[in-house]
Amino acid sequence: MAAAAAVAALQAWFWNERFWLPHNVTWADLSGEPGPPGSGIQYPRAGHVFSAFPLALGIFAVRLLFERFIAKPCAINLGIQDSGPHRAQPNAILEKVFTSITKSPGGKRLEGLSKQLDWDVRKIQRWFRHRRNQDKPTTLTKFCESMWRFTFYLSIFFYGIRFLWTAPWFWDTRQCWYNYPFQPLTSRLYYYYILELAFYWSLMFSQFTDIKRKAAKLANYAKYQRLCDAFFMLFGVVFIVTRLGIYPFWILNTTLFESWELIGPYPSWWLFNGLLITLQVLHIIWSYLIIRTAYKALMRGKVSKDDRSDVESSSEEEDVTSNSTKGVLSPSSNGSNRINGHVGSGQWTEEE
Repeated sequence: MAAAAAVAALQAWFWNERFWLPHNVTWADLSGEPGPPGSGIQYPRAGHVFSAFPLALGIFAVRLLFERFIAKPCAINLGIQDSGPHRAQPNAILEKVFTSITKSPGGKRLEGLSKQLDWDVRKIQRWFRHRRNQDKPTTLTKFCESMWRFTFYLSIFFYGIRFLWTAPWFWDTRQCWYNYPFQPLTSRLYYYYILELAFYWSLMFSQFTDIKRKAAKLANYAKYQRLCDAFFMLFGVVFIVTRLGIYPFWILNTTLFESWELIGPYPSWWLFNGLLITLQVLHIIWSYLIIRTAYKALMRGKVSKDDRSDVESSSEEEDVTSNSTKGVLSPSSNGSNRINGHVGSGQWTEEE
């Protein structure tokens, strides 16, 4: 009894009408049906959110089938092999050290391992590099993940545009706030939001193995560099136009100013708009990183790496760097940092 009372009190506190709803509106007011009986039209309800949980399991199952029977054959046809990085040769002593620190040891510990195993220091460092890399996903796995996300985002975009294009409030945002929150929830709008929410819930099942990547990565994994560069430039233009143009001057304008004028602020209004403004700050930061990457691409002739993404270096690249170069960081004459070193008998200089 005490536990049930505590749960009821917690629910009453969390779903407080004075916080979530405009003045003089209650949850009971939204429990009716605005359309004719049996029409299926109803007002949005908090309980609709729970519909996304079972659907998320279904989307996750669809993803597994998609990656196995659609994405993987596409990757193989493009010449992407299911080959991972170099595997480290079995060594119980080094494996024990790796599980405790997961990185290459240094200083006296490295010298001690060198003497204990009678291995060169460089060989031990290479072993740790290979051991870290063998836990990373293969290019085939990364391609399949990216293709799944690209397919879903593209599909849900066209699905949303199909019915949003005919919605009156899509063109006149002030209609979003007329008679708010007594606005009928159509089946198309319901499925749009539930599918989106279920998709992101499905990512909870794989969040510890997935690595976020962009659609342009597909071209990168297939080694279509020109197509990859074109996709990145297109993405940059679309991102900046939508995030720095449409979002603040259309979305934030209606949530901040038009809603204030037509319904007035209430407690959750401040919460929602605070989150939307925080998102706009992130948009500005991400846009700066995209522009910086695009500028570097124009200077170098290709997109080297998206500054917003995680570094995805292969073991082969690291081997070349460690075996063929031995550099030191020193200031150049113009004030920028340069790495100076030797490759064979020739000298090289690379700007950071």
